[in-house]
Amino acid sequence: MSRPLLVTSALPYANGPLHLGHLAGAYLPADLFVRYQRLAGRDVVWVCGSDEHGAAIEIRARREGVTPQSIVDRYHAELKSAFDGFGIAFDTYGRTSSAMHRTTSQDLFRSIEAADGFVRKTTTQLYDPEAGLFLADRFVQGTCPVCGYPDAYGDQCENCGSTLSPDDLIEPRSALSGATPETRETTHWYLPLGDLQPQLEAWIGTRENWKPNVLGQVKSWFQAGLADRSMTRDLDWGIPVPPEVDGETEGKVLYVWFDAPIGYLSATKEWAEAEGDAELWRRYWQVHPDGTEPELVHFIGKDNIVFHCLTFPAILMTANAAQPTLPQFTLPTQVPANEFLNLEGRKLSTSRGWAVWAAEALDAFDADLLRYALAVGLPETKDADFTWSDFQNRVNGELADVVGNFANRALTFAARFCDGQVPALVDPTEADRAMLDALAAAPAAIGEAYTAYRLREAVALTVDLARKGNQYLQETEPWKTRKTDEQAMRNSVHVALQVTAGLSILLDPVVPGIAARLREMLALTGVRSSTGAGTDGLGWADAGTALLDTGHPIGEPGILVAKVEDEAVEAQRQLLADRSAAAEPSDLATETDEPAAPYTALSDEITFDQFTPLDLRVGRIVAADLHPKADKLLRFDVDLGFETRQILSGVREWFSPDELVGTQVVVVANLAPRTIRGLESNGMILFAEDRDGALKPVVPHGEPGAVVR
Repeated sequence: MSRPLLVTSALPYANGPLHLGHLAGAYLPADLFVRYQRLAGRDVVWVCGSDEHGAAIEIRARREGVTPQSIVDRYHAELKSAFDGFGIAFDTYGRTSSAMHRTTSQDLFRSIEAADGFVRKTTTQLYDPEAGLFLADRFVQGTCPVCGYPDAYGDQCENCGSTLSPDDLIEPRSALSGATPETRETTHWYLPLGDLQPQLEAWIGTRENWKPNVLGQVKSWFQAGLADRSMTRDLDWGIPVPPEVDGETEGKVLYVWFDAPIGYLSATKEWAEAEGDAELWRRYWQVHPDGTEPELVHFIGKDNIVFHCLTFPAILMTANAAQPTLPQFTLPTQVPANEFLNLEGRKLSTSRGWAVWAAEALDAFDADLLRYALAVGLPETKDADFTWSDFQNRVNGELADVVGNFANRALTFAARFCDGQVPALVDPTEADRAMLDALAAAPAAIGEAYTAYRLREAVALTVDLARKGNQYLQETEPWKTRKTDEQAMRNSVHVALQVTAGLSILLDPVVPGIAARLREMLALTGVRSSTGAGTDGLGWADAGTALLDTGHPIGEPGILVAKVEDEAVEAQRQLLADRSAAAEPSDLATETDEPAAPYTALSDEITFDQFTPLDLRVGRIVAADLHPKADKLLRFDVDLGFETRQILSGVREWFSPDELVGTQVVVVANLAPRTIRGLESNGMILFAEDRDGALKPVVPHGEPGAVVR
C-alpha cells in the first residue's frame, strides 16, 4: 500500500501578482502531478498559501504609505484568483498571517529554543541612521560580489541566484532612504547549520533520483561549508519572537525562511480542521507508530533549493531532536526544482515590464490553452523559453489538429453513421487490436513519467496517443469502408471512441476543462475527480479499458479546441512591447548595456534550382536517447506521418534527450542516409542558432508529414 503523500508548492510572495514564470516553476508542475495522483487513487494532500511576511512587504508598505496587512490582503486575493482561474487545484490555500500559522511557527521556535537548538549571537548589523531602523536583508541593496549585479538584495542576488548576507554586498545602501548604512550591535538566534552539516550530508546521501541540478547545488554548498544562519530579524512586520523566550525579543520577528516553510505545516493543519479532524495533519507530516513514513514532495523554483534542501530540513531535524519522545517530522522525499522560464528570448523581469501576468493572459485565452503550452515546455532540466508563436503553434498544431481533430472524427462518424451510439466490435483486425493495445499500455507509460517527475514527457505521450488514433483512422479509412464493409467501419468507430474515452481521463491532469468537455460529448459519467472532490469512480488505470458499452448513446459532437488566431497573439506581443517600453529607462539600461553579438554572415548565394530539390517536412520527435558511442550526438525517432525515422543530431551540448520529446521540427527528408558511429541517420533536423550560439528547434505548424514550403 502506498504511503500518504503531502505535496507542497513554494508559497508565492504576497508582494505582487502572478506571472507565467511563477506558474511554470512551482504551481502547474505540481498541479499536473497531483491531479494524476488523485486520478490514480493515491492518498495525497496538496498545500500552498501566500507568504505574507518579510522585509520586501514592509518596504512596499512604507513606500505606498499603507500598512503591510493591506498589502498582503490585496495580493493574497489576487494570487488566489489567478490560481483559481488557471485551475490550480490545491486542497487548501492558506496564508502566513493567519492565527494558525503564527501559533505553529512560534511553537516550533519555542521547542527548538528550549532544547538549545539555536545559537544566540551578538553581531554587528547595518543600521539606517535616517530611518532609525536596523536593516534586514531585503532592506539593503548593493552590488553582488559574485556577478556584479548592481541591485542585489542583502539575502539573495536575483540576477545570478547567489545567497548572500548584507555584509557581502559591495557599496551597500538602504532600500528605505538610500542612505549609506552604519553598523550597530544586535542579538539574534542562529540555526547552527555548520554543526548540522554532517547530519545533512548523510541525509542527502539517502535521497534517490533527485534532479542533478538540485543535488549539484546542494553539494556545492557542502563543499563551501555551511555557516550558521540567523532565524530572527529586526523588523516591525512578521511573527514576533515569543516574548517568554529568554533574551531581548522586543522588535524581533522570525526570519521569513524560518516562518515561510512552516506555512506548509500550518496550512495542513487548517486543512485537517476543515476536514473535521484536527489531528489528521499528523498522517502527512509525522512518522506513524507502525514506522510508516509519509512522503513529502516540494515543488519549487531553482532559487529556493537551498532553503528546501538545507534550511528547512535542518529546522525539522532540530525540532525532532528537541522532542525525541514525540512523533518525528518526516523529511523531504523529493524536491523536483524547476529552472527558470524566459520570455521571448529574454529573462523575465517584472521591473522592466518583461512579463506576462496571469490575470491578463486569462483575459485573452482559455486557461487550458495556456496550461498546455506551458506544460509542454516546462523548464525541467534547464531554462526554457515561452514565446507567443510557440504558444499558437502548440495549441493549433497539437491540441486542435491532433487531439481535437481525432475526437471530432470519432464522434462525428458515430453520430452520422452509427445512429449516435457506440457500435459493436466484431472480429477485430490486427490494426484494431494494435490500437486497443496502445490504449491499454498508455496509462502505465504516462503514469510512470508523472511519478518520475518527467512531466513534459507525460504530456507528450498523452498527445501521442491521439496522434496514433489519427494514424489508425487514416489506416482503416472508415469513410471508405462504410460503403464497402460496414462492419469494418463500425469497428473503426468503436475503437476510436474507446480511445477518445480513455483520452478524456488521460488529458485531465493537463487540460481538465477540455477533458470534461470531451466526456460531455461522449456522455461519459462516473469519472473520479482530479481536484480532490471525492475518490470514487473511474480512475487512471480504467483509461486503458473499454469505457463505453456497445449501444452507449454519445452526446452532441462539437469543436473541442478553438484555434488561436494570429491577431490574438499579435495583441499579446504588442502588449508586452508597450509595457516594456513604458518601463523606466534606468531599468532598461542594464539589459542593453552589453552589445549584442554579431549575426552570422550570410552564406554564398545559391540559385532557386539549387534550393528546390530539398524536401522539407514537418516531423515530431517521439523518442530520444544518447548515442552510445558519440559524446555530442543525440538519437531521435521522428514521426513523419507516413513513417518514423531514426535521425542523429549533434545537439547534445544544448539539449537533454527527453527535452525535445513531443516537439515538432522541420526535417530535411530526402537527405541520403549516413552512418555515424555505427548508427544510421535518415534525415536532418533543422535548428536555429542565435547570436550567442544557443540552438533552438525550428518549430513548424502542421501535421507530421506536411510539406514545408
